[in-house]
Amino acid sequence: MSLKLRDLIRQVRACKTAAEERAVIAKESAMIRTAIREEQEQYRHRNVAKLLFMHMLGYPTHFGQLECMKLVASPHFPEKRIGYLGMLLLLSEQADVLMLATNSLKNDLHSENKFVAGLALCAIGNLATADMSRDLAPEVDKHLGSAKPYLRKKACLAMARCLTKCPDMVEDFVDRVVSLLNDRSHGVLVTVVQLMTRVLVMDRECHLDEGGDDDGDRDYESPCRTAFLKLVPSLVKLLRNLLSMGYSPDHDVGGISDPFLQVQLLTLLRLLGAHNAKASEEMNDVLAQVATNTETSKNAGNAILYECVQTIMAVESDDGLRVLAVNILGRFLLNRDNNIRYVALNTLAKCIADRQPERDEHDERDVQHRGPDAASSDNSDNSAASALQRHRTTVVDCLKDPDISIRQRALELIYHLVNRENVETLTAELLNYLVLCPREHRADICTRVLQVVDKFSPSDLWRVDTLITLLTIAGRESAANVQSSTAVYISRSSEDLRAYSTHKLLKAIRDDDGSQRGLLNVGIWCIGEYGDLLLTPYTYHPPSNAPNSTGLPDVDGIDSDEAPVSVSFSALDPATVVDIVEGVTNRHTCPLEVKQRALTCFAKLRERFADVADADTLDKLHKLVRKSEGSQSLELQLRSCEYGALINAITGVSVKLTTAGGGEEEDIFGGGGLGGTTPVSDSVRSAAKEALARMPVVDIKLMQRKRDERSGDMSEDGMGVVFGGDDAGDSVPAASGGEPSLLDLDDIFGGGATLAPAPAAAPPAQNGNANAAKKSEPAAQSDVDLLSDIFSAPVASPAPIPG
Repeated sequence: MSLKLRDLIRQVRACKTAAEERAVIAKESAMIRTAIREEQEQYRHRNVAKLLFMHMLGYPTHFGQLECMKLVASPHFPEKRIGYLGMLLLLSEQADVLMLATNSLKNDLHSENKFVAGLALCAIGNLATADMSRDLAPEVDKHLGSAKPYLRKKACLAMARCLTKCPDMVEDFVDRVVSLLNDRSHGVLVTVVQLMTRVLVMDRECHLDEGGDDDGDRDYESPCRTAFLKLVPSLVKLLRNLLSMGYSPDHDVGGISDPFLQVQLLTLLRLLGAHNAKASEEMNDVLAQVATNTETSKNAGNAILYECVQTIMAVESDDGLRVLAVNILGRFLLNRDNNIRYVALNTLAKCIADRQPERDEHDERDVQHRGPDAASSDNSDNSAASALQRHRTTVVDCLKDPDISIRQRALELIYHLVNRENVETLTAELLNYLVLCPREHRADICTRVLQVVDKFSPSDLWRVDTLITLLTIAGRESAANVQSSTAVYISRSSEDLRAYSTHKLLKAIRDDDGSQRGLLNVGIWCIGEYGDLLLTPYTYHPPSNAPNSTGLPDVDGIDSDEAPVSVSFSALDPATVVDIVEGVTNRHTCPLEVKQRALTCFAKLRERFADVADADTLDKLHKLVRKSEGSQSLELQLRSCEYGALINAITGVSVKLTTAGGGEEEDIFGGGGLGGTTPVSDSVRSAAKEALARMPVVDIKLMQRKRDERSGDMSEDGMGVVFGGDDAGDSVPAASGGEPSLLDLDDIFGGGATLAPAPAAAPPAQNGNANAAKKSEPAAQSDVDLLSDIFSAPVASPAPIPG
């Protein structure tokens, strides 16, 4: 004989280990199987009850499904109740044995006992399949007109399941649903509103499945939606009656009359008012009444206000109502309950994201009609966007919350709050948060800050200064597109801004401990390109109306309203500049990509300092360039040899190579002499200088056109590829051999030879990429003849200084 349920529970609780528990369950499962096999009907309900307990513990109980079917067919209510409970828990709608219950369900629906019929309706509402729904829908429909509220409310939920499984039956039951809206029972009203909500959701899903579009919902009106839209005045009246209803002990929750029905009504009104101006106009007054009269001291009131805000934002409401909704969410942000604050932040971010297409379209129209400054001032004082800006300080304070989920939601909302008026303030907050945030979140924040800077930057100086500060804080985690964008912005700026950027980057590199890889990449590249600007002092005098010295948002707690202060950098001698870059490469933690940039930097500084540095510094630079000729990295080894040849060409020294046969030597520059006795021609010297000249200004349009020609995709925005891409791999391709590259300038300049003044010498010297030189040469050419062919090109005009 098997155990009673209470004895089984007692034995399981007495188990000290999981093994003992499994042994008890296995033994009892065996006894239940024996009872099932022997058809012990007197213990059937007890066995199913024990199976339910085992199911709660996570053990397999599928062998008891047929026992549930037998209990459902029992004429006794206690056994029938256990059978239905077991069917709801042990079976799913995919179970094959569920079809055996159709006849029992139909019989129970005709029972005179309302509790038996209620069990059948509950089972249909949870487990009905499409076939069962078609067979049982007429019986469920009869209970919709029952005189007992207990059956009417259960029939509404069962009908919702049937219509979900068989959407083609919706139109047959619309009239019945509409008539139930006049029911006096609040329980029935809640279920009727839920049924109507489900029908509208399902109707929209069917419309989308048939090829409809979300943007076409304004013109789409199905028969169900049309019938329900006629009920908007009735729904509004019902909601208004709930608000004005006095105390009712049957429906009062925390001093609020039936908050469950109010929430359901607001949800239904949200679906009906979306993309329908007439329906929205009819419900505006009651929405304002709910928003202003609902008590917020209880959680039930907060739930109603939350649904009210959702409805206001979804329907075609006026600006005053939207401002009221935003202010409600602002009060939520001041609540001490983190759950309410999280809901408020999430709702605000969602509302702004949903309205973003309309705002972009509005901005575009204003820019076309009133100029580029109109987009930043398109929001009136009474608009929802302006109301949200008034709560900006509260949102920023959420970045200091100990709860990481609150901080992440606030961060997402701040991205949407940024505009041209507050970009400096909010960017400062983002940089402050970047210092404290978990390291795994820094890469995403850096990319987002880049997008904000690219879109709303008030000046070139502020943009470059912000990106340098960003790399100083999180250069190790920043993506390649952030680094490349900073370099491109500097290269396209004025000579004065280049001097400021180079001085500031050199100072940041000197103060860094070598961990900020992105800062080192950009800084060393900038020193190589504009190192000559470091030899002169630099002073920046901000305009009198500037908020601070550089236009950079304050990340050190300094008041931005203080008087502007000039920024000065002292002149440096060439030896100091070389020592700083050399110190970076001598660290044992220096990554390979930084060493590659440093090698190019040394080669370019040798040309930049040729007329101002002493002989020892120039000789040191030459040694640093040739230091990597024996490196294990093929990239460093090849570039070291090539850069050494370029420097020799500039100084007039010919390079000798041993031929394949050995013994004889030939000039790599094609001079024809032996032993380097023939001087290097002027054309070769000029080509070598052009190879180490400054990088030309980035031509975004040309770069994008060449990329589109290679990819066949002419639809992508050029600026987005360079500055706004989230995927670093798309923005900055990796260097040859799988090694990462700061700036794949071969890709930016479309192969280099098109934009670079030097026909073929510039690309390999500018970016240090072995592939660049190989792309410009025929496939059959050997590496030995590479430089001789490079410098056999005619002399080009001097490289233009980007300005």
